[in-house]
Amino acid sequence: MRNADRFYIDGSWVRPRSTSIRDVVDPSTEKPIATVALGGARDVDAAVAAARTAFATFSQSSVAERVALLERIMEVYRERSDDLARVLMVELGAPAALAHGAQVGAGLGQFASALDALKNFEFEQQRGTTQIRYEPIGVCGLITPWNWPLLLIAAKVAPALAAGCTVVLKPSELAPLNAAVLAEILHEAGVPAGVFNLVHGDGAGAGSAITSHPDVDMVSFTGSTRAGVEVATSAAPTVKRVAQELGGKSANVLLDDADLETAIPRDMNDVFANSGQSCNAGSRWLVPRSRLAEAERIARRCAESVTVGHPQDPGVALGPLISQAAYDKVQRLVGGALEEGATLVAGGLGRPDGVAAGYFVRPTVLTGVRNDMAIAREEIFGPVITLIAYDDEDEAVRIANDTVYGLAGFVSSADPERARSVARRLRTGMVHVNGAGLDFAGAFGGYKQSGNGREYADFGLREFLEVKTVFGHG
Repeated sequence: MRNADRFYIDGSWVRPRSTSIRDVVDPSTEKPIATVALGGARDVDAAVAAARTAFATFSQSSVAERVALLERIMEVYRERSDDLARVLMVELGAPAALAHGAQVGAGLGQFASALDALKNFEFEQQRGTTQIRYEPIGVCGLITPWNWPLLLIAAKVAPALAAGCTVVLKPSELAPLNAAVLAEILHEAGVPAGVFNLVHGDGAGAGSAITSHPDVDMVSFTGSTRAGVEVATSAAPTVKRVAQELGGKSANVLLDDADLETAIPRDMNDVFANSGQSCNAGSRWLVPRSRLAEAERIARRCAESVTVGHPQDPGVALGPLISQAAYDKVQRLVGGALEEGATLVAGGLGRPDGVAAGYFVRPTVLTGVRNDMAIAREEIFGPVITLIAYDDEDEAVRIANDTVYGLAGFVSSADPERARSVARRLRTGMVHVNGAGLDFAGAFGGYKQSGNGREYADFGLREFLEVKTVFGHG
């Protein structure tokens, strides 16, 4: 297995100036598989300097040149897709189908989305005698998490390159190997030296050095709300732009006319994908009180049919969580819910039967949950669903909106217009109606403490652009 003990700066792989390292652990075995160097301020200084120098030229590149560059990146990405998937299976514990399909495919999809946006974006607009110009914002610091690493890296790198920006990427130190492969892909595709730079590290070291750096013009961060507050605080003295995609505790409103035999298996698969480790997971299910027993019965059957196991084993749908800390958090929240009066429908505490090692948890469904319980308030990041009963549609909307988060929402009804009506009342950046999936042509992001700014398509491209007004033009 490759290591992440080198940084990619100014078109070359270089030794870190920092001497700190840590193990990269396979979460399915709890054994080290590689090492990652933890960069510091001097490493970030070198990467930012390279990006600043490269910006002078790359910012002046034409749309046609950047289109050709993204197309070359996508070509090499496809050629290296198996390498990316193999790395994700060991550092993330992603089952084979998930790694080769959704995880790798989502990264490619973001490059395709940025390419389409670039081809269709009007960088110059005329308003009478005034011209509006959209110009690259500058050197961008990109900080990404581990849960959907290629998707989240590409959702920042692709539009930044499309805009004409240069970047310094710090991926998560928990799953850094896929970023190293991606750096190889960008190098092979001919990204000019200094345009893309990779520095591994943790938030306290490389992360804070990026967010506070005076020569970084913009920071795009995806992670927890707690860390997002630290990023914004660190960036504030230099008044740089900060775009954030943060946590969520999304509600899934099952209306009283919903087909539960269709909606529950579908929506459970959506929550349990990636072992429940998705910021937009609709894990807080709101169920009509009159149909709660029916929902419990179907949910129990579905949860008990989920195959948990090693990512290499055939037929496995649910792999491990990323770390011991993630495992412990799920145990704490499930145990706390039981102490507060919730009841198990399926799953529960501890590892699944027959599993002796790895950060595996039981696919869990809890009922009798109140919206004031910790498990209904905190982002759990595990394959855990809570059933909360409601009496009428207004109460369902009130419960759904009773959260500090506002990333996503889900609504199911036999009447599509009724579902859309409820969707309009949810205070969230995204709503999925009757099982509709993500669309990379849409905007990804949330209200309230789920962040600010948007990713995907032209929405993501705009985050990396400044607006210049030229009076007396024409």
